[in-house]
Amino acid sequence: MIITSQKEFKDIIKALAKARKVFLVGCSECAALCGTGDAKALEAMKERLEGQGIVVTGGMIAKTGCQVLGTKTELKGHKDAVDDADVILSMSCGAGAQTIEELFPQKEVYTANDSLFLGNMSRFRQFDERCSMCGDCVLNETGGICPVTRCPKGILNGPCGGVRDGKCEVDPNLDCCFVLIYERLKKIDQIESFKNIKEPRDFQHSRKPSKLKVDTRGQARGYQPSEQREQEGEAPLALPIEGMTKTASKASVEGEAPSGFAGGGGDASPFK
Repeated sequence: MIITSQKEFKDIIKALAKARKVFLVGCSECAALCGTGDAKALEAMKERLEGQGIVVTGGMIAKTGCQVLGTKTELKGHKDAVDDADVILSMSCGAGAQTIEELFPQKEVYTANDSLFLGNMSRFRQFDERCSMCGDCVLNETGGICPVTRCPKGILNGPCGGVRDGKCEVDPNLDCCFVLIYERLKKIDQIESFKNIKEPRDFQHSRKPSKLKVDTRGQARGYQPSEQREQEGEAPLALPIEGMTKTASKASVEGEAPSGFAGGGGDASPFK
């Protein structure tokens, strides 16, 4: 999940300096779990903005803020409130904010949140960074523990000479990930693989901005344009939309609210 933290309110007000009317958009996925885009967060933001003399014309919690077509459908039920607003304030991650920017190119869009990292929630609203989305995953060789992310130096062959009593020299409170990898491989009887020297990462896999399609088997075929793939004898990629089983993703496209969540999808408002 994408971990977000709300910006300082003074910075939000600075961005909204010329705004008199604002529409709020949250997200029922990652931002909701972070407490930066759920109904409670939107209600609190509404009160603070109104305290500054800014009118909040309405609000919506998108089921999945980074799902462009689904969010577009959900926002149709809020057309009047959106049209009445000078500005839209996104309370999701950066991807969600850019969804709103894409849907409303003629309207000012600002974000209330900072996107921090891709992480796991170990306890309620306690997050650990586990993946750097490098595009060249080594988890199959490291027992499921990522050294690219969990080593502050990002090395692939370790431990380095700075490890002391299983702890990292950069942060003595941090377990050395290579000690963790060694212990993990020993438990699953794959300790011999620890001796394999890993080649340098191919940074082409993490070049930005990335753009790709996924085929019907859920596989991404790299960054080649479709014309080049067809010339090389590969079938063109296709997304299984027509006739696909009605999954949560398709429900989002159709603008349906997720089960049990009053604030997400369609016409539901997060405000009491």
